[in-house]
Amino acid sequence: MAGVEDTGALGGGPPAAPAAGLTRALEAIGTAAYVVDEEGHVIAVNTHAVELLVRPAEAFLGRDAHDLLHRDAHGDPLPRSRCSMRQAFHAGRTTQAAGDHFECGDGTLLPVSWLITPYDVDGQGAGTLVLVHAHHPQGTDDRPGTGAESMPELERLALLAETTTRLTSTLDVEEALDRLVTLVVPRLADWVVVDLITERDEVWRAAVVHSEGDALVRHEDLQGPMPPVPEESPMPLSRALRGVASTLAGPQTYRQEPDSGIAVEQRRLFEVTGIRSAAIAPIRSTRAVLGALTLGRAKDPVDFTTVDLPLIEDIARRAGLALDNARLYQRQRKVAETMQNHLLPQMPRVPGLQMTARYLPAPDASQVGGDWYDAFTLADGATALAVGDVVGHDLEAAAGMAQLRNMLRAYAWSHREPPSRIVARLDEAVMHITDVTMATMIFARIEERDDGHWEVTWTNAGHPPPLLISHDGLADYLTEGHGILLGTGVRTPRTDASALLPPGSTLLLYTDGLIEAVGRSLDEGLQHLRRHAAALAHRPLASFTDQVLRRVRHVRNDDDVALLAVRAPARK
Repeated sequence: MAGVEDTGALGGGPPAAPAAGLTRALEAIGTAAYVVDEEGHVIAVNTHAVELLVRPAEAFLGRDAHDLLHRDAHGDPLPRSRCSMRQAFHAGRTTQAAGDHFECGDGTLLPVSWLITPYDVDGQGAGTLVLVHAHHPQGTDDRPGTGAESMPELERLALLAETTTRLTSTLDVEEALDRLVTLVVPRLADWVVVDLITERDEVWRAAVVHSEGDALVRHEDLQGPMPPVPEESPMPLSRALRGVASTLAGPQTYRQEPDSGIAVEQRRLFEVTGIRSAAIAPIRSTRAVLGALTLGRAKDPVDFTTVDLPLIEDIARRAGLALDNARLYQRQRKVAETMQNHLLPQMPRVPGLQMTARYLPAPDASQVGGDWYDAFTLADGATALAVGDVVGHDLEAAAGMAQLRNMLRAYAWSHREPPSRIVARLDEAVMHITDVTMATMIFARIEERDDGHWEVTWTNAGHPPPLLISHDGLADYLTEGHGILLGTGVRTPRTDASALLPPGSTLLLYTDGLIEAVGRSLDEGLQHLRRHAAALAHRPLASFTDQVLRRVRHVRNDDDVALLAVRAPARK
């Protein structure tokens, strides 16, 4: 089932070790399984496959799976043109079959049944998951789960593997719910209903979706707040929301006199949707009951039975773990964002100068970082400017940012010293009285000279250089005054640098999230910023800052960004 060329079997050098998360996912499947890349080379294998096919994991990795395993009934290599698995692999579709043969490591020929399905490889690319069972033709083995009866088991395992992969690869609650819906409808049911218990112990009907042909239709009129969970009700949804048990239900279940508001809503759900058979399972995490998953069949003539409940419970359990992780992540992110936004200051009013700042949080796929800016008036009347980045992407980084900013303000106000000396004092203290591991920053003071020109003096602690853009569009990086970042424990002299701000010029301080991106070098990012900033030099300062942020920050960037722009007065 490989690609065009068999490069894996004879490849130069040892194969790369599979990602730990991918290996753990395969081990959890419970049957022989391996994953191949887009060329059909094995990139991960579990111990069940190692035992079934009598080959060590090293004998799989990097090899072309078709050439390694596939044989005809006589044990001869199977031509690719006759391999049904290879055809399904290239078509990128979920397929299952029985009656094929794999060659084991001990030379024996093993009849197998298999299932393959597209598989997201830890968010890094497309792969294919292969599940393998020893195939015993009917009449040769009386064990349950063999022969034709093994195929539903393969489907179940493939679905659970896909559920684990897709739900755990997002930390957004809404995205996790959308993925859950597409996993179960229409594969298992015509309808899916998800009821969630909020952090305030309120029930919210978060999703009511049914399949209509190839489309999924969301019924927002049936979604929204639900009555509270009754403590003693024996009704199926109430029991599931208390985490008691999974249950089968139908319209007749709720035709009796309702014992709670939730029962009234369930009766309405069955009447409106036409569901005639439903399975309801608790959505649980390791800490709490998060809600309930209801699968309903209206058009499907086959009713749910108790045999279906273990699979639905497994799906609901995986959904619970994913939703709990997403909630914890979003709670921490919200705390960090709130703290960071409250701590970011208002710009001081300085006669003659224009100042503006922007802060853009990291995308949802990343955690809040430690980027920050500051501007404040010093005791001698000059204006202090600062932009920095505390190493890390979590609540601790945001807290470290607050500590660093407050200490800098205190030192800068109480000591009338050059920026380099203020930052040296900060560096001496940061390792002993803060939780900051390392940080970069630029600290500057800007003031009007006696001749009416504005001058900036700065020191740079491992941070990207400031950019000075003239009114005519000449842009130059201020690379002087550069020193080591904060928190290293190395005591090296720090230096200051100074520059005049030409009339109408703009000084831009920024964090590395503006210029860095996967696949783009730092020099490329700096040149990209210089080019766009020069083109925007004539814009009003607020528009200049917004457009720089929009044009320069890469769409695939996963870091937060802070910008601080200062514009000198134009010629009088």
